[in-house]
Amino acid sequence: MDTLKFKTTINCGACVAKVTPVLNEQENVNSWSVDTENPDKVLTIEGEHIDEADLIKSLSKIGYKAERI
Repeated sequence: MDTLKFKTTINCGACVAKVTPVLNEQENVNSWSVDTENPDKVLTIEGEHIDEADLIKSLSKIGYKAERI
């Protein structure tokens, strides 16, 4: 299982609610969480063979930036 971490602009509960359907639709993603308390708003994703580019593109379409850390 792979674990990817991203610095994001997902910074509150409403933002998490907005990205939930997008992240839940991603293929090969088993689980994810966002640490909104962290200054970098770290998104942690666990799964197998995750398409990083597709994930970043999907978040971008709904107005959020994600950068792999």
